[in-house]
Amino acid sequence: MVVSRPDRGELIAEYGFTLDDFQIRALEVLDSGGSVLVAAPTGSGKTVVAEYAIAAALADGGRAFYTAPIKALSNQKYLDLVRRHGEAQVGLLTGDNSINPDAAVVVMTTEVLRNMIYSGSQALEALRFVVLDEVHFLQDTYRGPVWEEVIIHLPDHVRLVCLSATVSNADEVADWITTVRDPVPTVAVIETRRPVALDPTFLVEDRATDQLQHLPLLIDGGANPTGLRLDALGARDGRSARHGRNGRGRPGRRLATPSRVDVVDHLDASGLLPAIYFIFSRNQCDEAARSILAAGFRFTDLAQREQISEIVEERLRGIDPADLAVLGETQFLSLLEAGIGVHHAGMIPAFKEAVERCFTAGLVRVVFATETLAVGINMPARSVVIEKLSKYTGDHHAVLTPGEITQLTGRAGRRGLDEVGTAVLLWSPFISFEQTAELIASRSFRLTSAFRPTYNMAANLVRTCTRAEAHRLLDVSFAQFQADRDVVEVQTRLERSDQRLRDLRDQSQSPYGDIEDYRRRAGLTGRGGSRRGGDLQIEQSLEQLRPGDVVDLVHPRQGGRALVVSTANRHDGIRVSVLTTKRQILTVTAADLQSPLWTIGHIELPRPFAPGRPQFQAEALRRLNRARVSNGDRRKRRLESEGHPVTADPDLQQRLDAARRADRLERELRDLRRRSAAQERTVARRFDDVVSLLSDRGFISDWQLTERGQLLSRVFHEGDLLVAEAVSQGLLDGLDPAQTAALISVFVYEHRSPDPAPDPWYPSRLLRRRFEQIEAISVRLAHEEERRGLTVHRAPDPTFVAITYGWASGESFAQIVADEDLIGGDFVRTMRQVVDLVHQLSGIAPEPETRRACATAVDLLRRGVVASTDVGGP
Repeated sequence: MVVSRPDRGELIAEYGFTLDDFQIRALEVLDSGGSVLVAAPTGSGKTVVAEYAIAAALADGGRAFYTAPIKALSNQKYLDLVRRHGEAQVGLLTGDNSINPDAAVVVMTTEVLRNMIYSGSQALEALRFVVLDEVHFLQDTYRGPVWEEVIIHLPDHVRLVCLSATVSNADEVADWITTVRDPVPTVAVIETRRPVALDPTFLVEDRATDQLQHLPLLIDGGANPTGLRLDALGARDGRSARHGRNGRGRPGRRLATPSRVDVVDHLDASGLLPAIYFIFSRNQCDEAARSILAAGFRFTDLAQREQISEIVEERLRGIDPADLAVLGETQFLSLLEAGIGVHHAGMIPAFKEAVERCFTAGLVRVVFATETLAVGINMPARSVVIEKLSKYTGDHHAVLTPGEITQLTGRAGRRGLDEVGTAVLLWSPFISFEQTAELIASRSFRLTSAFRPTYNMAANLVRTCTRAEAHRLLDVSFAQFQADRDVVEVQTRLERSDQRLRDLRDQSQSPYGDIEDYRRRAGLTGRGGSRRGGDLQIEQSLEQLRPGDVVDLVHPRQGGRALVVSTANRHDGIRVSVLTTKRQILTVTAADLQSPLWTIGHIELPRPFAPGRPQFQAEALRRLNRARVSNGDRRKRRLESEGHPVTADPDLQQRLDAARRADRLERELRDLRRRSAAQERTVARRFDDVVSLLSDRGFISDWQLTERGQLLSRVFHEGDLLVAEAVSQGLLDGLDPAQTAALISVFVYEHRSPDPAPDPWYPSRLLRRRFEQIEAISVRLAHEEERRGLTVHRAPDPTFVAITYGWASGESFAQIVADEDLIGGDFVRTMRQVVDLVHQLSGIAPEPETRRACATAVDLLRRGVVASTDVGGP
């Protein structure tokens, strides 16, 4: 369908700059009646293409939907479009927030659009365009499948504008969309050139001169030779990450990670502010901002401070002063008024939005942020600092991918203000200059499908399709498309990697002796391919550990004596939580270790057992320091390694480096082989397994949805089947609104801290019994999922029950935070997720009383700081 063409001249005049070649090519695709995938760097102007499609839909008298992956981006885009088209023309739908939903242009989360498609909404009839922003999210494990569902199931008359970060396989994605949405072609328009050139640099402290050394990472596309000499200097120093001090290098050694105060001072002196300083820890972001303020930095004058105060006052208007006091408004404002900001998920949205507005207005000069800031929010800076090239994923530390680094550095450089944007990567004892240069130079960011049939998806396919039609739709998923095309590529990569592995193993051999024997004795990484027996030993050693055991820890993050505080036997192996001598709680798995973790002593743990509390940690470490332990194994290992014949090898360090790279490559090879094996199982076969389970549990009968199945088809949640089971079995019936909300929270909350979760509290015996019934359903369901080889659902978690009940019962935010030691942003985000699910169930629960209880619960929950996150809210 060819729609009316908007006036390009007006569009160009509105933006105030000449369109780039890639933008013109994308507009020509839309003019010719096609769909388009625009893959371009952050800040390059992809939004112009989306605006053109929206204008085309309006000119034709039709509608356009703009989807974003998260609510914060939906809210931001809604406000942008209101400024452009006016309130009457623009609406917002985010599940729990509805503004002018019948407008010609509606902004929504991708999940809302997916739900509209499955429900057969009449709103799709006049739809001309759908903009899928941040479409590279389709590889996100939890959210990604929604993008594929939307692309597959949207009516044929709707055309797509897909906006993505630069990816290596944009043509493949476009080919897939064309296959799915035939006969309308989807053209990939790719732009690799950044609107502002990037200057990647490296910053290190030289303790010999007490100076910072700031040098380019790349020279003529390769690693800077000056920087490579830093790696050689580190090797001569014999640096060991296990003996580091505060992560800044070994005492007495020459190189160190620059302090945050020194980095900001250097950026200021070098004219590199404003800057975004990425730190992958909320607490460390807060601490960094406080340290800069304490060091005396003030970047604002009186007029700017007054502007900042006005912005903060406007954004926080309507939030109870007592709540603001608990949230630390005074400290927050003092930082902002000094031109220093913090931005992370632990903050309530109003605080984050105030930081964003102050930064984009040029009032804040440095923002300490976690990587969540890199997702779609329009906050370009002159420079970006990345403190570490690794981050904690929830159970282990992983090096950032080239795609993640590209996303972070995409904020460096303001179009029209900076000729170049500067990325500053800091020295670390854990990652060499050479590795850093390789990561920054890499252009490999390949989109990989995370698609898997969910229970809700299966129910909706059964509801709307024949079995053959459902299989056909699944066979055209991007996951299946990639599985078929990947076979040759994976096999080629396996062959190349095998040869590279053989070369590295040859390079690691020493004529002076057995290099692997030396590495084992020195406690260094063992050969990846021969670890099967070693892995078993490591796992067995973890199984034997008990709380109170003292161990000699060799760990990527921290080594030395440590105290076991808890153990847990999970489906993926043993997890051991240890307290280190630096008062850090680490979660250790077999994958983190290169040798068994044997007990060298034992102490009685303090009572009451509260490993997250400072008093407990102080007393435990006091007992640990007084304990008698055996250091014989460590001393013996050191002596054996020091007397080993390979120590006479003048090229020992290079051979050890080759062995380490071989270990890493061998792990990658194992992942490739697993990926190759997984290709043998089709998406449709996985779907059949899901349908089989649903049939056994009474949700499907002879390819028809039962009453329970109809309920499941309307539950859009990560724990869809468990929720549907609980509702259909009446476990939400007979509860008052506060109890209803509290029980529903068990499907939403997930305890992610390494510290043990507090003991749950239930407002009544009935609620405790209801949770135990839900938990029993979950255990049986997990057994069935494991038996069929399906992804096991997340178990219900009662940790948030007391908090939700208190909030729904009228307790103040200040009371709850004080009692529960909560972080404001976590509370608001989780409570909004509870509201989402309660709101869903208010429309689909079978019993009228339960629906009324849910509807009342929504009103009870959506107040105060929770309601303040609504666009247009108080």
